[in-house]
Amino acid sequence: MTEIADNTPVIIGVGQYSERVGEPDYEALSYMDLGGRALAAALADTGANAPVAPAIDTLAAIRAFENSRPDREPPFGGSNNVPRSFAKRVGADPARAILSTTGGQYNQKLVGEFAADIAAGRNQCAAIVGSEAISTVLALSAKGEKPDWSEEVEGSLEDRGFGLDGMLEPALFAHGATGAIPLYAIAENARRAKLGKGLDEYRRDIGELFEPFTKVAASNPHAAAPKHRSAGELATITERNRVVAEPYARMTVARDQVNQAAAILIASAGKARELGVPQDKWVHIHGVTSATELELSERPDLAANPASIASVERALELAGKGMDDMHFLDFYSCFAIPVFCQCDHFGLSVDDPRGLTLTGGLPFFGGAGNNYSAHAICEAVERVRASADSYALVGANGGWMSKYATGIYSADPADWSGEGRVVEISKATNGVKRSDQPFQNATVESYTINHGRAGSDAVFIGRNEAGERVVGNADLSHEPTRALFEGGEPFGAKLNVNRAENGRNIGRVAGKPT
Repeated sequence: MTEIADNTPVIIGVGQYSERVGEPDYEALSYMDLGGRALAAALADTGANAPVAPAIDTLAAIRAFENSRPDREPPFGGSNNVPRSFAKRVGADPARAILSTTGGQYNQKLVGEFAADIAAGRNQCAAIVGSEAISTVLALSAKGEKPDWSEEVEGSLEDRGFGLDGMLEPALFAHGATGAIPLYAIAENARRAKLGKGLDEYRRDIGELFEPFTKVAASNPHAAAPKHRSAGELATITERNRVVAEPYARMTVARDQVNQAAAILIASAGKARELGVPQDKWVHIHGVTSATELELSERPDLAANPASIASVERALELAGKGMDDMHFLDFYSCFAIPVFCQCDHFGLSVDDPRGLTLTGGLPFFGGAGNNYSAHAICEAVERVRASADSYALVGANGGWMSKYATGIYSADPADWSGEGRVVEISKATNGVKRSDQPFQNATVESYTINHGRAGSDAVFIGRNEAGERVVGNADLSHEPTRALFEGGEPFGAKLNVNRAENGRNIGRVAGKPT
């Protein structure tokens, strides 16, 4: 492989670390410690003859969930410079220390960014590290314990901010759709309406999609929930598997209670040779693309995610491959619909023999905050190393199908001498016009009933008399309205709407769905 140019970017090491509350080796590690362990594992994975940590010139930390919104404070404190906290645990002192924005797509986007930097000669060895200790935080808080995880680390920091543009939906938030579960549920119900399926039938579809995921998680030592579950078990509503937001049962949504970390090391081929990294450790980056979707409430088709499709198609094009050429697949699976969107477009079966996950997926492996796809990339690297001439595709999603990044990986060399293999796709401009003005009538396009601690909100997206997109709540105290929405078939229903004193638009059914 000496013909590979020195400035060719290659992944030289990957590492994962995890622990589960209550197990014999559980240490209640902070997220900085977890990340340090994963980075140490990635360094060891290189098999280098020379120390790699001192060669790291750039280190990016994936923003932890507890640092992902300006209104949140780490419950146990944290580092003033997370990337340098990771670095000091392995003896690294990078020239650049970066704190990422929010979004599950960002780790893969960074793979592309750093690969392009290496190809252009701007740096030679970069690390991406992310971790979550949400499970430990909850377990210790439940016992009244509050360890001090605060750290002060000197050195520069490039804080890229929260990056929440395009992921804020004020009208939906104001009507009770305040998090990922109800927002994805609205998109999921829109797809269900297109298919003409009832709630129980659609939940069965979700169960059939995710049963193979549970099998993968059951054999993954890093999985938060390593147990095989049948499609029927996942689809059946019970006290333990309650509905969290229609149509989602609890077991089929992303599990954020994890203690997981992952790290990726990327170097130039020249630096890899200098460090003595064996060439059978090198994994090539054949394409990384990123795309931004319209906001949920302005998407022409509430069930669709064309930005993610464009990202995947362009990445395959950069690699000179088709979907059938991929031997390993990991589609971001915080909920069913991001996976269904790929299956629908590419004609993939839920029981595709390749599988649709490499980890077990976010509901079962765990939704490691913004860092899940780093675990998928680690798994992809290990797979293609072990299987000659194979290719892996990882699809990474952020927000509510708001942002997407796709990566193609293989041990086969990638030629970086041309225009490059990193592409950012332009955002669509065909958003539906939205209105925040009072309106008297609406036609329901999609909805969810979000079940929270404070009660249940039926949130709908629809069109007003002028055809503008509007948001409101269905009045569940009104029996005909409650029956329609709880029955799962309010699509096309006409609602009479009044604006309440708290600013919410409250709709009552005016007639039968059309």
